[in-house]
Amino acid sequence: MNIVDRIVLQGEKEDEGKRIDVFLASELDYSRSYIKKLIEEGLVLVNGKNVKPSYKVKEDDEVVVNIPEAEKIEVVPENIPLDILYEDEDIIVINKPQGMVVHPAPGNYSGTLVNALLYHCKNLSGINGILRPGIVHRLDKDTSGVMVVAKNDKAHMSLSNQIKERSVLKKYVAIVEGVIKEEEGKIEAPIGRHPVDRKRMAVVQDGRYALTLYKVLERFKNNTFVEATIKTGRTHQIRVHFSYIGHPVVGDPVYGYKKQKFKLEGQALHSKVLGFIHPTKGVYMEFEAPLPDYFTRLLEILRAEKDRD
Repeated sequence: MNIVDRIVLQGEKEDEGKRIDVFLASELDYSRSYIKKLIEEGLVLVNGKNVKPSYKVKEDDEVVVNIPEAEKIEVVPENIPLDILYEDEDIIVINKPQGMVVHPAPGNYSGTLVNALLYHCKNLSGINGILRPGIVHRLDKDTSGVMVVAKNDKAHMSLSNQIKERSVLKKYVAIVEGVIKEEEGKIEAPIGRHPVDRKRMAVVQDGRYALTLYKVLERFKNNTFVEATIKTGRTHQIRVHFSYIGHPVVGDPVYGYKKQKFKLEGQALHSKVLGFIHPTKGVYMEFEAPLPDYFTRLLEILRAEKDRD
């Protein structure tokens, strides 16, 4: 059996006592019946062992989900230009453009960052299977900015552990709706799958712990330019958290205002700074991705609007 994707999750305090199938259905974009099938086929391991769907999750459990090949999948290298901020034999740091999907998924096997990386790099870490080689963390399709990719398994394990320990610096900038009065603040609210719409995330009582720290960089007539540092890496975290406090990200097609004033291709959210310990050199490194054109243009429009008043 060909394994195309390998997903590793860790049980946290708020997951204690949840059935493994319920836990995985809330974390992954798969139905509970499909997850049950994976468990029964021995493709879900908890701390290296097979479990039943009724197994109750404990804090610090390591849950590995192996996704088998559903059809013949071939992810081909494609000559797509990459904005490379740094590269050595262990890692490659990319400034991802808005609109680029990070890795292939059913129905979308080309034009992704992985296709570009396969063309550019001879080697990528194989830990995450055929669909996600080298991918340690990801950015949403319409979020631009800095991300790191592992070229070998040792680098992948080191970066994954740093992310798990929450020691990686992840600093974003965003333009949000409304004027935030406070100079800085924190949003501490658990995130999980939306109870009705499974494709969306939401602040839910039994979600996983999520913490976003923010500070205001500039205020406009009806918007705020903010810097957000995430201490946890939940799916859509910044977008969900700012929507939750009534200041959704401008241009966000999922969590933003239904009527958008600016004609953007997606949310005005950019991964600006990424800092971590280099997997083999053992030194702290920090990378910064400059603001993309769409972002600076929007800032100029907002400044001009503010100056007119």
